[in-house]
Amino acid sequence: MTQEEIKNEVIALQDMGHKRLALETGEDPVNNPIEYILESIKTIYSVHHKAGDIRRVNVNIAATSIENYKKLKDVGIGTYILFQETYHRKNYEALHPTGPKHDYAYHTEAMDRAQLGGIDDVGCGVLFGLNNYEYDFVGLLMHAEHLEARFGVGPHTISVPRIRPADDIDPETFENSISDDIFKKIVACIRVSVPYTGMIISTRESIETRAKVIDFGISQISGGSKTSVGGYATEEVAAAADTEQFFTSDQRTLDEVVSWLMDTAHIPSFCTACYRAGRTGDRFMSLVKAGQIGNICQPNALMTLKEYLMDYASPETRKKGEALIEKEIENISRDDIKELVRANLKKIEEGERDFRL
Repeated sequence: MTQEEIKNEVIALQDMGHKRLALETGEDPVNNPIEYILESIKTIYSVHHKAGDIRRVNVNIAATSIENYKKLKDVGIGTYILFQETYHRKNYEALHPTGPKHDYAYHTEAMDRAQLGGIDDVGCGVLFGLNNYEYDFVGLLMHAEHLEARFGVGPHTISVPRIRPADDIDPETFENSISDDIFKKIVACIRVSVPYTGMIISTRESIETRAKVIDFGISQISGGSKTSVGGYATEEVAAAADTEQFFTSDQRTLDEVVSWLMDTAHIPSFCTACYRAGRTGDRFMSLVKAGQIGNICQPNALMTLKEYLMDYASPETRKKGEALIEKEIENISRDDIKELVRANLKKIEEGERDFRL
């Protein structure tokens, strides 16, 4: 994509109400060199359309060098995300017979190099279904334990993708595909084992599956996602579907997802405060492990939800959200924070934006 095409994608995402995004590129050092990625990140941050802006760019790119991770850090990325695919070396190498990704050790040690390059928020994950799930589940936890032991901070997020249908993929042909029941157990066990990390589930899972696992430990979900190149700005172009990485099962709009979350007694949050306040890595984890992060997250969630309601929500969602905010304000324990949030909510109604603790 050209930088102009990227701008159009960002505008489309901003018009939906998104405040953060994940930049994902193919493993192609010719067409996707680090210079292109750095320029693209700068482009994303530069776009301010109407009331919209992207406040955090997470990056999902191929394993790279410490020097390149330093460059990503300097340009202001949020979390560096890289999925292991599978921790089983033999299966990994069979699935990646050629190319830079073939090097199992280089790929597996990417998070170490990212940390050494100054990126202290990293996101891990495996693609369940490529190998027996017990092996990859243990491998994922051992990876988290390793990062904790070496750097004093485990993964900021763990994602739980599994083999799903795509143009040339039928999950039924994978002998290690996992059932919905096993998937739920994996989510629950990861949450118990790594209580401090955020857990992500994408729109590759169905509405029904996402509804089942959200109470088992999922803390981040996507909404209105596209997996095709240029899929946001060119939604009506049929050709865009030809580039889909995988089929999205949950095709609800962001507004529908926000409304659903409130129906299920969750607070939809668009917060990016910790990243921009420097609360990353061990600073973030110290708050999480002490059980104090909620004192920051709840007020920030309410203020960013208010922004969404004012700028993007449907009338029905806005009505629902206003009632939720009024209810949840009373659950803020500190009176001074409660009053600060009330004052900021009033300012948001008057047109001001971007308040955070």
